[in-house]
Amino acid sequence: MTYDLIVLGSGPGGYVAAIRASQLGLKTAIVEKESLGGICLNWGCIPTKALLKSANVFEYINHAADYGISVGAPKADFPGIVKRSRDVAKGMSNGVQFLMKKNKIDVIMGSGKLLPGRKIEVTAADGKKSTVEAKSIIIATGARSRELPALKQDGKKIIGYREAMVLPEQPKSMVVVGSGAIGSEFAYFYNALGTKVTLVEFMPNIVPVEDEEVSKQLEKSFKKQGIEVMTSAEVTKVDTSGKGCKVTVKGAKGEQVIECDIVLSAVGIVANLEGIGLEEVGIVTDKGKITVDGHYATNIPGYYAIGDCTPGQALAHVASAEGIICVEKIAGHHPEKLDYNNIPGCTYCTPEVASVGLTEKQAKEKGLEIKVGKFPFSASGKASAGGNKDGFVKLIFDAKYGELLGAHMIGMNVTEMIAECVSIRKLETTGHEIIKTVHPHPTMSEAIMEAAAAAYGEVIHL
Repeated sequence: MTYDLIVLGSGPGGYVAAIRASQLGLKTAIVEKESLGGICLNWGCIPTKALLKSANVFEYINHAADYGISVGAPKADFPGIVKRSRDVAKGMSNGVQFLMKKNKIDVIMGSGKLLPGRKIEVTAADGKKSTVEAKSIIIATGARSRELPALKQDGKKIIGYREAMVLPEQPKSMVVVGSGAIGSEFAYFYNALGTKVTLVEFMPNIVPVEDEEVSKQLEKSFKKQGIEVMTSAEVTKVDTSGKGCKVTVKGAKGEQVIECDIVLSAVGIVANLEGIGLEEVGIVTDKGKITVDGHYATNIPGYYAIGDCTPGQALAHVASAEGIICVEKIAGHHPEKLDYNNIPGCTYCTPEVASVGLTEKQAKEKGLEIKVGKFPFSASGKASAGGNKDGFVKLIFDAKYGELLGAHMIGMNVTEMIAECVSIRKLETTGHEIIKTVHPHPTMSEAIMEAAAAAYGEVIHL
Protein backbone atom coordinates (compact mmCIF):
# COMPACT_ATOMS: atom_id res chain seq x y z
CA MET A 1 0.00 0.00 0.00
CA THR A 2 1.16 3.53 -0.80
CA TYR A 3 0.00 6.51 1.26
CA ASP A 4 0.58 10.24 1.38
CA LEU A 5 1.42 9.87 5.09
CA ILE A 6 2.10 7.06 7.54
CA VAL A 7 2.29 7.81 11.26
CA LEU A 8 4.30 5.40 13.44
CA GLY A 9 2.59 5.45 16.86
CA SER A 10 -0.97 6.41 17.83
CA GLY A 11 -0.49 8.44 21.00
CA PRO A 12 -1.77 12.03 21.40
CA GLY A 13 0.85 13.15 18.87
CA GLY A 14 0.34 10.37 16.34
CA TYR A 15 -3.43 10.04 16.20
CA VAL A 16 -3.95 13.82 16.18
CA ALA A 17 -1.44 14.16 13.33
CA ALA A 18 -3.25 11.43 11.39
CA ILE A 19 -6.65 13.11 11.81
CA ARG A 20 -5.31 16.52 10.76
CA ALA A 21 -3.67 14.90 7.71
CA SER A 22 -6.97 13.32 6.71
CA GLN A 23 -8.74 16.68 7.12
CA LEU A 24 -6.19 18.16 4.70
CA GLY A 25 -6.92 15.49 2.11
CA LEU A 26 -3.90 13.23 2.64
CA LYS A 27 -4.35 9.49 2.31
CA THR A 28 -3.21 8.42 5.77
CA ALA A 29 -2.36 5.28 7.72
CA ILE A 30 -1.29 4.79 11.32
CA VAL A 31 0.86 1.95 12.67
CA GLU A 32 0.33 0.90 16.31
CA LYS A 33 1.80 -2.09 18.15
CA GLU A 34 -0.48 -2.09 21.21
CA SER A 35 -3.58 0.10 21.70
CA LEU A 36 -4.88 3.15 19.88
CA GLY A 37 -4.30 6.26 21.95
CA GLY A 38 -0.82 5.26 23.06
CA ILE A 39 0.55 5.55 26.60
CA CYS A 40 -1.25 8.82 27.45
CA LEU A 41 -4.70 7.48 26.79
CA ASN A 42 -4.18 3.87 27.93
CA TRP A 43 -1.51 4.07 30.64
CA GLY A 44 -0.95 7.74 31.39
CA CYS A 45 -2.95 10.96 31.41
CA ILE A 46 -6.47 9.55 31.22
CA PRO A 47 -6.49 6.49 33.52
CA THR A 48 -4.46 8.33 36.18
CA LYS A 49 -7.06 11.09 36.26
CA ALA A 50 -9.74 8.42 36.77
CA LEU A 51 -7.77 7.04 39.73
CA LEU A 52 -7.31 10.53 41.16
CA LYS A 53 -11.03 11.23 40.86
CA SER A 54 -11.76 8.11 42.94
CA ALA A 55 -9.31 9.38 45.56
CA ASN A 56 -11.03 12.80 45.53
CA VAL A 57 -14.45 11.19 46.07
CA PHE A 58 -13.07 9.02 48.89
CA GLU A 59 -11.62 12.11 50.57
CA TYR A 60 -14.89 13.99 50.22
CA ILE A 61 -16.78 11.15 51.87
CA ASN A 62 -14.22 10.99 54.69
CA HIS A 63 -14.72 14.72 55.26
CA ALA A 64 -18.50 14.74 54.71
CA ALA A 65 -19.04 15.99 58.27
CA ASP A 66 -17.18 19.19 57.33
CA TYR A 67 -20.03 19.88 54.90
CA GLY A 68 -22.81 19.06 57.35
CA ILE A 69 -23.43 15.55 56.03
CA SER A 70 -23.40 12.37 58.13
CA VAL A 71 -22.34 9.12 56.45
CA GLY A 72 -20.96 5.79 57.62
CA ALA A 73 -17.27 4.97 57.49
CA PRO A 74 -16.35 4.53 53.82
CA LYS A 75 -14.19 1.67 52.52
CA ALA A 76 -12.06 1.94 49.41
CA ASP A 77 -12.69 -0.90 46.95
CA PHE A 78 -9.21 -0.90 45.40
CA PRO A 79 -9.93 -3.44 42.62
CA GLY A 80 -13.11 -1.50 41.82
CA ILE A 81 -11.17 1.75 41.58
CA VAL A 82 -8.64 0.13 39.24
CA LYS A 83 -11.45 -1.39 37.13
CA ARG A 84 -13.14 2.00 36.72
CA SER A 85 -9.85 3.51 35.59
CA ARG A 86 -9.32 0.75 33.02
CA ASP A 87 -12.91 1.10 31.78
CA VAL A 88 -12.39 4.84 31.27
CA ALA A 89 -9.19 4.17 29.30
CA LYS A 90 -10.91 1.50 27.21
CA GLY A 91 -13.76 3.86 26.40
CA MET A 92 -11.35 6.57 25.28
CA SER A 93 -9.39 4.09 23.14
CA ASN A 94 -12.65 3.02 21.49
CA GLY A 95 -13.27 6.70 20.84
CA VAL A 96 -9.98 6.96 18.94
CA GLN A 97 -10.94 3.87 16.91
CA PHE A 98 -14.17 5.67 15.96
CA LEU A 99 -12.21 8.78 14.94
CA MET A 100 -9.93 6.67 12.73
CA LYS A 101 -12.96 5.22 10.91
CA LYS A 102 -14.69 8.59 10.69
CA ASN A 103 -11.60 10.15 9.09
CA LYS A 104 -10.95 7.14 6.80
CA ILE A 105 -7.53 6.46 8.31
CA ASP A 106 -6.16 2.94 7.84
CA VAL A 107 -5.07 1.39 11.14
CA ILE A 108 -2.27 -1.15 10.79
CA MET A 109 -1.67 -3.13 13.99
CA GLY A 110 1.86 -4.36 14.61
CA SER A 111 5.42 -3.26 15.42
CA GLY A 112 6.77 -0.85 12.84
CA LYS A 113 10.36 -0.58 11.66
CA LEU A 114 11.51 2.25 9.42
CA LEU A 115 13.16 1.34 6.14
CA PRO A 116 14.96 3.54 3.59
CA GLY A 117 12.82 4.83 0.75
CA ARG A 118 10.04 6.05 3.06
CA LYS A 119 8.83 2.58 3.91
CA ILE A 120 7.79 0.85 7.15
CA GLU A 121 7.98 -2.88 7.77
CA VAL A 122 5.14 -3.96 10.06
CA THR A 123 5.35 -7.17 12.08
CA ALA A 124 1.91 -8.31 13.22
CA ALA A 125 1.23 -10.15 16.51
CA ASP A 126 1.33 -13.47 14.65
CA GLY A 127 4.79 -12.69 13.22
CA LYS A 128 3.54 -11.95 9.72
CA LYS A 129 5.43 -9.11 8.03
CA SER A 130 4.17 -6.55 5.53
CA THR A 131 5.60 -3.35 4.05
CA VAL A 132 3.84 -0.03 3.54
CA GLU A 133 5.23 3.11 1.98
CA ALA A 134 4.35 6.80 1.86
CA LYS A 135 5.46 10.16 0.56
CA SER A 136 6.02 11.19 4.21
CA ILE A 137 6.47 9.35 7.51
CA ILE A 138 5.98 10.79 11.00
CA ILE A 139 7.70 9.04 13.92
CA ALA A 140 5.59 9.35 17.09
CA THR A 141 6.85 6.45 19.21
CA GLY A 142 6.63 8.20 22.58
CA ALA A 143 8.52 7.26 25.73
CA ARG A 144 8.54 4.87 28.69
CA SER A 145 9.49 4.91 32.38
CA ARG A 146 13.21 5.55 32.95
CA GLU A 147 15.19 3.13 35.09
CA LEU A 148 18.02 4.04 37.47
CA PRO A 149 20.84 1.57 38.27
CA ALA A 150 19.78 1.50 41.95
CA LEU A 151 16.10 1.14 40.98
CA LYS A 152 15.87 -1.74 38.53
CA GLN A 153 12.16 -2.35 37.98
CA ASP A 154 10.97 -5.93 38.44
CA GLY A 155 7.30 -5.10 37.90
CA LYS A 156 6.31 -6.52 41.31
CA LYS A 157 8.17 -4.84 44.19
CA ILE A 158 9.94 -2.08 42.26
CA ILE A 159 7.43 -0.76 39.76
CA GLY A 160 6.89 2.00 37.20
CA TYR A 161 3.79 4.10 36.57
CA ARG A 162 2.21 1.40 34.43
CA GLU A 163 2.16 -1.22 37.19
CA ALA A 164 1.11 1.44 39.73
CA MET A 165 -2.21 1.77 37.89
CA VAL A 166 -3.14 -1.91 38.07
CA LEU A 167 -1.73 -3.34 41.29
CA PRO A 168 -3.79 -6.40 42.32
CA GLU A 169 -4.17 -5.05 45.85
CA GLN A 170 -3.55 -1.82 47.70
CA PRO A 171 -0.13 -1.78 49.40
CA LYS A 172 0.03 -0.85 53.07
CA SER A 173 3.17 1.21 52.50
CA MET A 174 4.97 2.68 49.51
CA VAL A 175 8.09 4.69 48.76
CA VAL A 176 7.69 6.95 45.73
CA VAL A 177 11.01 8.00 44.18
CA GLY A 178 10.75 11.23 42.21
CA SER A 179 8.27 14.06 42.82
CA GLY A 180 7.53 15.25 39.31
CA ALA A 181 3.96 15.03 38.00
CA ILE A 182 3.86 11.21 37.99
CA GLY A 183 5.40 10.78 41.44
CA SER A 184 3.32 13.51 43.09
CA GLU A 185 0.07 12.26 41.58
CA PHE A 186 0.62 8.67 42.71
CA ALA A 187 1.86 9.79 46.14
CA TYR A 188 -1.41 11.69 46.61
CA PHE A 189 -3.55 8.86 45.21
CA TYR A 190 -2.18 6.08 47.40
CA ASN A 191 -1.97 8.25 50.52
CA ALA A 192 -5.60 9.35 50.09
CA LEU A 193 -6.69 5.69 50.05
CA GLY A 194 -4.76 4.92 53.25
CA THR A 195 -1.35 3.69 52.08
CA LYS A 196 1.58 5.00 54.13
CA VAL A 197 3.54 7.01 51.54
CA THR A 198 7.09 8.35 51.65
CA LEU A 199 8.02 10.70 48.79
CA VAL A 200 11.75 10.91 48.05
CA GLU A 201 13.11 13.75 45.88
CA PHE A 202 16.75 14.21 44.85
CA MET A 203 16.39 17.98 44.39
CA PRO A 204 15.93 20.49 47.26
CA ASN A 205 12.22 20.95 46.43
CA ILE A 206 9.42 18.64 45.31
CA VAL A 207 7.94 19.33 41.85
CA PRO A 208 11.35 20.91 41.17
CA VAL A 209 10.45 22.52 37.82
CA GLU A 210 7.83 24.69 39.53
CA ASP A 211 8.21 28.08 41.19
CA GLU A 212 9.82 27.65 44.60
CA GLU A 213 6.81 29.03 46.48
CA VAL A 214 4.55 26.51 44.77
CA SER A 215 6.92 23.67 45.68
CA LYS A 216 6.97 24.75 49.32
CA GLN A 217 3.16 25.01 49.44
CA LEU A 218 2.70 21.53 47.92
CA GLU A 219 5.17 20.06 50.41
CA LYS A 220 3.24 21.72 53.25
CA SER A 221 -0.08 20.38 51.89
CA PHE A 222 1.33 16.88 51.40
CA LYS A 223 2.69 16.77 54.95
CA LYS A 224 -0.70 17.92 56.26
CA GLN A 225 -2.25 14.99 54.39
CA GLY A 226 0.17 12.57 56.06
CA ILE A 227 2.72 12.05 53.28
CA GLU A 228 6.30 11.90 54.52
CA VAL A 229 8.39 14.14 52.24
CA MET A 230 12.17 13.76 51.94
CA THR A 231 14.02 16.31 49.79
CA SER A 232 17.73 16.48 48.87
CA ALA A 233 17.60 12.71 49.26
CA GLU A 234 18.75 9.83 47.06
CA VAL A 235 17.77 6.17 46.99
CA THR A 236 21.07 4.28 46.84
CA LYS A 237 19.84 0.70 47.25
CA VAL A 238 16.67 -1.38 47.44
CA ASP A 239 16.76 -4.83 49.04
CA THR A 240 13.86 -6.94 47.75
CA SER A 241 15.07 -10.29 49.13
CA GLY A 242 12.51 -10.35 51.95
CA LYS A 243 8.74 -10.11 51.91
CA GLY A 244 8.76 -6.37 51.18
CA CYS A 245 11.41 -3.79 50.33
CA LYS A 246 14.19 -2.22 52.38
CA VAL A 247 14.97 1.14 50.81
CA THR A 248 18.29 2.83 51.66
CA VAL A 249 17.93 6.61 51.41
CA LYS A 250 20.91 8.95 51.67
CA GLY A 251 19.99 12.45 52.81
CA ALA A 252 21.27 15.42 54.77
CA LYS A 253 21.18 13.38 58.01
CA GLY A 254 23.07 10.45 56.54
CA GLU A 255 21.63 7.09 55.51
CA GLN A 256 18.40 5.54 56.72
CA VAL A 257 16.49 2.42 55.76
CA ILE A 258 12.75 2.61 55.05
CA GLU A 259 10.70 -0.57 54.92
CA CYS A 260 7.72 -0.73 52.57
CA ASP A 261 5.65 -3.07 50.43
CA ILE A 262 6.23 -1.36 47.08
CA VAL A 263 8.72 1.09 45.59
CA LEU A 264 7.41 3.25 42.75
CA SER A 265 10.13 4.62 40.49
CA ALA A 266 8.98 7.92 38.98
CA VAL A 267 12.31 9.38 37.95
CA GLY A 268 11.40 10.47 34.45
CA ILE A 269 11.04 8.92 31.03
CA VAL A 270 13.21 7.72 28.14
CA ALA A 271 12.27 7.90 24.46
CA ASN A 272 11.30 4.74 22.56
CA LEU A 273 13.97 4.74 19.86
CA GLU A 274 15.26 1.17 19.96
CA GLY A 275 14.45 -1.22 17.15
CA ILE A 276 12.48 1.22 15.00
CA GLY A 277 15.06 1.47 12.20
CA LEU A 278 16.61 4.87 12.87
CA GLU A 279 20.14 3.57 12.23
CA GLU A 280 19.16 1.81 9.00
CA VAL A 281 17.56 4.97 7.62
CA GLY A 282 20.34 7.22 8.96
CA ILE A 283 18.17 9.45 11.15
CA VAL A 284 20.26 11.49 13.57
CA THR A 285 19.64 11.44 17.32
CA ASP A 286 21.17 13.46 20.14
CA LYS A 287 21.02 12.71 23.87
CA GLY A 288 18.40 10.00 23.35
CA LYS A 289 16.06 12.16 21.23
CA ILE A 290 15.46 12.47 17.48
CA THR A 291 16.90 15.71 16.09
CA VAL A 292 14.29 17.80 14.23
CA ASP A 293 13.91 21.30 12.80
CA GLY A 294 11.22 23.85 13.66
CA HIS A 295 8.64 21.93 11.65
CA TYR A 296 9.76 18.47 12.86
CA ALA A 297 11.68 17.30 9.80
CA THR A 298 14.58 14.94 10.56
CA ASN A 299 17.88 15.02 8.63
CA ILE A 300 16.47 12.50 6.13
CA PRO A 301 13.94 13.99 3.64
CA GLY A 302 10.43 12.64 4.06
CA TYR A 303 10.93 11.48 7.67
CA TYR A 304 9.54 13.59 10.53
CA ALA A 305 9.31 13.12 14.30
CA ILE A 306 7.05 14.55 17.02
CA GLY A 307 6.23 14.10 20.70
CA ASP A 308 8.22 12.51 23.50
CA CYS A 309 10.84 11.05 21.14
CA THR A 310 11.95 14.61 20.25
CA PRO A 311 13.58 17.34 22.42
CA GLY A 312 10.43 19.37 23.31
CA GLN A 313 8.56 19.08 26.61
CA ALA A 314 7.26 15.53 27.12
CA LEU A 315 3.59 16.49 27.42
CA ALA A 316 0.53 15.17 25.59
CA HIS A 317 -0.65 18.62 24.54
CA VAL A 318 2.80 19.44 23.16
CA ALA A 319 2.80 16.25 21.07
CA SER A 320 -0.66 17.08 19.69
CA ALA A 321 0.38 20.63 18.77
CA GLU A 322 3.58 19.37 17.14
CA GLY A 323 1.61 16.80 15.15
CA ILE A 324 -0.73 19.43 13.73
CA ILE A 325 2.11 21.82 12.84
CA CYS A 326 4.11 19.00 11.24
CA VAL A 327 1.20 17.80 9.08
CA GLU A 328 0.23 21.31 7.99
CA LYS A 329 3.83 21.87 6.85
CA ILE A 330 3.82 18.55 4.96
CA ALA A 331 0.54 19.59 3.28
CA GLY A 332 2.13 22.80 2.00
CA HIS A 333 0.71 25.22 4.54
CA HIS A 334 2.78 27.76 6.48
CA PRO A 335 2.08 26.99 10.15
CA GLU A 336 3.54 29.13 12.91
CA LYS A 337 6.28 27.38 14.87
CA LEU A 338 5.38 26.23 18.37
CA ASP A 339 6.35 28.62 21.17
CA TYR A 340 7.91 26.29 23.73
CA ASN A 341 8.12 29.17 26.22
CA ASN A 342 4.33 29.30 26.42
CA ILE A 343 3.49 25.68 27.22
CA PRO A 344 1.36 25.04 30.34
CA GLY A 345 2.37 22.31 32.75
CA CYS A 346 -0.13 20.61 35.08
CA THR A 347 0.08 18.21 38.02
CA TYR A 348 -3.24 16.70 39.11
CA CYS A 349 -2.63 15.81 42.75
CA THR A 350 -4.59 17.65 45.45
CA PRO A 351 -3.96 20.54 45.60
CA GLU A 352 -3.43 20.78 41.84
CA VAL A 353 -0.41 22.59 40.37
CA ALA A 354 -0.37 24.52 37.09
CA SER A 355 2.13 26.93 35.57
CA VAL A 356 3.34 28.63 32.40
CA GLY A 357 6.33 30.82 31.60
CA LEU A 358 9.17 31.97 33.84
CA THR A 359 9.44 31.33 37.56
CA GLU A 360 10.37 34.29 39.76
CA LYS A 361 13.90 32.89 40.10
CA GLN A 362 14.30 32.50 36.33
CA ALA A 363 13.05 36.04 35.68
CA LYS A 364 15.56 37.46 38.18
CA GLU A 365 18.38 35.35 36.72
CA LYS A 366 17.61 36.93 33.33
CA GLY A 367 18.09 40.34 34.94
CA LEU A 368 14.51 41.39 34.32
CA GLU A 369 12.85 44.08 36.42
CA ILE A 370 9.64 42.47 37.61
CA LYS A 371 6.42 43.03 39.52
CA VAL A 372 5.04 40.02 41.43
CA GLY A 373 1.44 39.66 42.55
CA LYS A 374 0.12 36.85 44.71
CA PHE A 375 -3.42 36.09 45.81
CA PRO A 376 -4.08 33.29 48.34
CA PHE A 377 -7.16 31.09 48.04
CA SER A 378 -7.70 31.62 51.78
CA ALA A 379 -9.07 35.02 50.70
CA SER A 380 -11.29 33.53 47.97
CA GLY A 381 -15.01 33.22 48.64
CA LYS A 382 -15.39 30.30 46.21
CA ALA A 383 -12.46 28.43 47.79
CA SER A 384 -13.89 28.96 51.28
CA ALA A 385 -17.35 27.79 50.18
CA GLY A 386 -15.82 24.73 48.56
CA GLY A 387 -13.70 23.88 51.59
CA ASN A 388 -10.42 23.99 49.66
CA LYS A 389 -8.44 27.03 50.76
CA ASP A 390 -4.89 25.67 50.27
CA GLY A 391 -2.84 27.46 47.65
CA PHE A 392 -2.58 30.68 45.67
CA VAL A 393 -2.13 32.30 42.27
CA LYS A 394 1.19 34.03 41.62
CA LEU A 395 1.76 36.24 38.57
CA ILE A 396 5.08 37.70 37.43
CA PHE A 397 5.05 40.77 35.18
CA ASP A 398 7.72 42.68 33.31
CA ALA A 399 7.81 46.01 35.20
CA LYS A 400 8.49 48.09 32.09
CA TYR A 401 5.98 46.70 29.57
CA GLY A 402 3.41 44.91 31.74
CA GLU A 403 3.96 41.59 29.94
CA LEU A 404 2.96 38.48 31.88
CA LEU A 405 6.25 36.61 32.19
CA GLY A 406 4.96 33.69 34.26
CA ALA A 407 1.91 32.34 36.06
CA HIS A 408 2.10 29.82 38.90
CA MET A 409 -0.90 28.31 40.65
CA ILE A 410 -1.57 25.74 43.33
CA GLY A 411 -5.06 24.91 44.53
CA MET A 412 -8.34 23.25 43.61
CA ASN A 413 -9.08 23.24 39.85
CA VAL A 414 -6.09 25.41 38.89
CA THR A 415 -5.38 23.06 35.97
CA GLU A 416 -8.63 24.39 34.49
CA MET A 417 -7.53 28.00 35.11
CA ILE A 418 -4.02 28.06 33.62
CA ALA A 419 -5.26 28.31 30.00
CA GLU A 420 -6.37 31.89 30.68
CA CYS A 421 -2.78 32.82 31.41
CA VAL A 422 -1.51 30.95 28.34
CA SER A 423 -3.95 33.01 26.23
CA ILE A 424 -2.90 36.20 28.03
CA ARG A 425 0.72 35.51 27.11
CA LYS A 426 -0.14 34.55 23.53
CA LEU A 427 -2.17 37.74 23.02
CA GLU A 428 0.46 39.90 24.80
CA THR A 429 -2.13 41.20 27.23
CA THR A 430 -0.76 43.53 29.93
CA GLY A 431 -1.21 43.42 33.68
CA HIS A 432 -3.48 46.48 33.64
CA GLU A 433 -5.70 44.86 31.00
CA ILE A 434 -6.07 41.77 33.20
CA ILE A 435 -7.10 43.96 36.15
CA LYS A 436 -9.74 45.65 34.00
CA THR A 437 -11.08 42.33 32.65
CA VAL A 438 -14.18 41.60 34.75
CA HIS A 439 -14.05 38.08 36.22
CA PRO A 440 -17.19 36.30 37.49
CA HIS A 441 -17.82 36.14 41.22
CA PRO A 442 -17.55 33.89 43.10
CA THR A 443 -15.02 31.82 41.15
CA MET A 444 -11.54 30.45 41.68
CA SER A 445 -10.49 32.30 38.50
CA GLU A 446 -11.03 35.67 40.21
CA ALA A 447 -7.68 35.00 41.84
CA ILE A 448 -5.97 35.73 38.50
CA MET A 449 -7.46 39.23 38.39
CA GLU A 450 -6.70 39.75 42.09
CA ALA A 451 -3.08 38.57 41.71
CA ALA A 452 -2.60 41.00 38.82
CA ALA A 453 -4.08 43.77 40.97
CA ALA A 454 -1.75 42.78 43.82
CA ALA A 455 1.27 43.20 41.52
CA TYR A 456 0.25 46.81 40.86
CA GLY A 457 -0.85 47.71 44.40
CA GLU A 458 -4.56 47.67 43.52
CA VAL A 459 -5.73 44.42 45.14
CA ILE A 460 -9.16 44.73 46.77
CA HIS A 461 -9.68 41.58 48.82
CA LEU A 462 -6.37 41.40 50.69
